[in-house]
Amino acid sequence: MFFKGSRYENVGTDTLTTAQGQVVRFKKVRFIPDVTARVAVVLNQGERLDHVAQRVYQNPELFWRICDANFALYPPDVEAEPGRILKVPPAEG
Repeated sequence: MFFKGSRYENVGTDTLTTAQGQVVRFKKVRFIPDVTARVAVVLNQGERLDHVAQRVYQNPELFWRICDANFALYPPDVEAEPGRILKVPPAEG
């Protein structure tokens, strides 16, 4: 359902059966884990988290690791602040 390396890859799946008997599968709630930063980077004007992830991890799809380390649910939560110092954790936790 989610690509390898997705933030939801290791989140459990559950099911719900509707009154009409349809079985609906869904991911359980994902809580942001405590993440220890490896380095810090300054967010440049116009830079997105996938750019930072490419620069640091050589993989833009790991942007969500930076979100977790900075307690952000969505990239725009931190991208709106050029000059902000972002905590960057290891690629795998």
